Amino acid sequence: MTVSLEQLRRCHFAVDLGAARTRVYVKGSGLVVDQPSVAAVNTRTGALIAVGEFAEKMTGRTPDYIRVVRPVSGGTVVDIEMAQRMLRHLLGDKVRRALRRKPRLRAAACTPHDAHLLAQRATIETLVGLGARRVELVDTLIAAAVGCGLPVEQPEATMIMVCGAAATQVAVLSLGSIVTAERIPVGGEAVDHAIVQHLRHEHELMLPSQSVRPLQVALSGNGLTAQGPTTTEIHGRDVATGLARSVHVDTAAVRDAIETPLTAVLDGIGRVLRSCPPDLVADLADRGIMMVGGSALLPGLDQMLRMATGMPVHIAERPDICAVQGLGAMLEGRIEPLVLDPLAP
Repeated sequence: MTVSLEQLRRCHFAVDLGAARTRVYVKGSGLVVDQPSVAAVNTRTGALIAVGEFAEKMTGRTPDYIRVVRPVSGGTVVDIEMAQRMLRHLLGDKVRRALRRKPRLRAAACTPHDAHLLAQRATIETLVGLGARRVELVDTLIAAAVGCGLPVEQPEATMIMVCGAAATQVAVLSLGSIVTAERIPVGGEAVDHAIVQHLRHEHELMLPSQSVRPLQVALSGNGLTAQGPTTTEIHGRDVATGLARSVHVDTAAVRDAIETPLTAVLDGIGRVLRSCPPDLVADLADRGIMMVGGSALLPGLDQMLRMATGMPVHIAERPDICAVQGLGAMLEGRIEPLVLDPLAP
């Protein structure tokens, strides 16, 4: 763990700045913000028009002078000033006033595994701009493992897979630390892109930006599994004529289209297991893999991993908010560290 539990207990609020959604946990109040990491700006005046869900609905529907931006990319803040403005509006005046009254305001934040020092610095500066006097950084893998109830502090192996929008992180944890981990630059956005390219090449259809998310591509029933519906109707724009058109898409072909990005995830899991001590791998044969993150809900992904690895695969109860829940549990002092008393001579 990058920071001690004692330091985290002194923090007043925690932030999970994700590529898809931003979540804020305030000590004593719980989860107060869970909104898309999107902001809409008037390029003529520089004014912030909308943030969160309303700004996301404006994507692809705005006139020239309104620009929809995402200040967070791949779990890293790419526009510090815009991220600060977005967070201020998402928190609201009431929460910000309550936080400002705290003496020596402290914050905690998630950072991707092996995040670059500049990326860590950008996260710290974003929260300092909100008034934090000190910012503690926690590895997303550990925060998510705590949030979904894994026995992180025990001397036994737990394997977690954080399925984010821009990347997938896989790790084996034991005794409160990461034994081995891998960050794969393939996430929900790569799956989205594969579906968009498939529809463009096979059906000459362009999808609206709001329909790109795999869970919103009208794949009902069991979704991208062999037992799901064989075809589904998709609405979009014809590439040649520009007119609106509907096509019936074979879900088996969609499964084949997303196989390439998901194969990279399987390769990453294999690398983690190969670099893990045999004793811990033996624990994982029974315990399996815990999936968290918004992209963990992609229909059929857990079944595909189960078949490829031969290990049990579980999806957390609320996979999308596990990381911020883990930070909240550390802030509230609900996690007790494993005390190792040195042996007397």
